Amino acid sequence: MPKVLLESIRVGALLVPLLLVLAVEHSWAETSDADELLALLSEDDYFALIRHALAPGTGDPEQFEVDDCRTQRNLDGAGRRQAMTMGQRLRDAGITQALVYSSQWCRCLETAELLAIGPVIPLPSLNSFFQARHRAETQTTELKSWLSEQPLDLPTVLSTHQVNITALTDVFPNSGEILIVYRDADNNYQLVGSVVTAIE
Repeated sequence: MPKVLLESIRVGALLVPLLLVLAVEHSWAETSDADELLALLSEDDYFALIRHALAPGTGDPEQFEVDDCRTQRNLDGAGRRQAMTMGQRLRDAGITQALVYSSQWCRCLETAELLAIGPVIPLPSLNSFFQARHRAETQTTELKSWLSEQPLDLPTVLSTHQVNITALTDVFPNSGEILIVYRDADNNYQLVGSVVTAIE
């Protein structure tokens, strides 16, 4: 198993070590433990947004083709180890089976597969719009519409990109960060907290 060098929880915009005792504003989200936070995925109306694991570089090459991983920015060895560690953290929290959806980008698909918590289903609304910013509003609306139609009565994990996560939550996530989000009765989405795993 990859060596975990640092784990931390983010509450809102604050990133703090797990050793600190945390309290958040909403009683339904109070936790000071990463396992408790991740275990919320077993409850109705919670889901996880994951920024793909470490992939050196920024954006994608000019010759990018969505169906050809050779033309894309991909996970390196450290990124693969990070993704496997993320999956182990989820399993340790009791999330052994989940509905797993992913951007069609290879680095997101590979991250999702290495979690090893369920078959991976490509979802175009999770695709990056980093190099097509005019798509941001439309695509985020599409994702919100899709989420509003999901029962979220089973653990649900979405593997995607920084820009997509920021558009939905206003948070700039780290590579490999697992964000736990709550959907309320009005289909509003609120970040409960997140777990960051850094690796050797």
